Amino acid sequence: MTAVRRAGVLGKPIAHSLSPVIHNAGYAAAGLAGWSYTRIECAAAELPDVVAGLGPEWAGLSVTMPGKEAALAVADEVSPVAAAVGAANTLVHRPDGSWYADNTDVVGMVEVLTDAGVRPGATVTVLGAGGTARAAVAAAGRLDARAVTVVARRPAVVEELRPVARAVGVEMAGAPWADAADRCRADVVVSTVPKGVADPLAETVAWRPETVLFDALYDPWPTPLAASAQAAGCRIVSGLDLLLAQAVGQFEHFTGVAAPRAAMAAALAAARAA
Repeated sequence: MTAVRRAGVLGKPIAHSLSPVIHNAGYAAAGLAGWSYTRIECAAAELPDVVAGLGPEWAGLSVTMPGKEAALAVADEVSPVAAAVGAANTLVHRPDGSWYADNTDVVGMVEVLTDAGVRPGATVTVLGAGGTARAAVAAAGRLDARAVTVVARRPAVVEELRPVARAVGVEMAGAPWADAADRCRADVVVSTVPKGVADPLAETVAWRPETVLFDALYDPWPTPLAASAQAAGCRIVSGLDLLLAQAVGQFEHFTGVAAPRAAMAAALAAARAA
């Protein structure tokens, strides 16, 4: 008989998540009969009880907003990168019943930025100071960035990212949102702000063609910011690129086998086209 193995994504709201499309396509392509991946509506406060109630058939969980910090609290062991960021997007259920927390957002961000041509010594501007910004600062450290500037509307929130910068050994400065357009002349710009917040910058940024823009959004796409950067000749990375890259890391955590990346990418592209 084929053993039943389960995984899923926790978050609220979660109905929009494309993670099941990616992971289930991976299971099919890898010949993992009996494996399935689903969505679970779950607020941060509900996460401990949800995790505690899962049986041994559960191999792991992807965790999206707003539960990434709560995921750390339920883990028996935390990876160094998740500890540095202060958030986990991955919970792995070990054979002994314990839970291991990791953050594949950071590894995924390093991968997609490296593929876009980012090299050590780059200057990085991060727009926003939330959870994705934490991963961006950590990724900048792994990419050996020369300096990171975090641009946000509230200086106090920027200060919350300083422990992340120290943990990864990267120099970090803060800047007010009024300076956002000027700060977009860095080698790498990572936009982590919610939909619509960065739209006015599309009219004011004087893009350098050498800049790489990673916009964490992907619906709608392209964002006005990404469209303006692309028109100026910049290399563009989207939130869909990161969604795939971080899912590949989770897939391998959960299953222990190499992820069929091409099949997972094709399923994601088909879902977006539909």
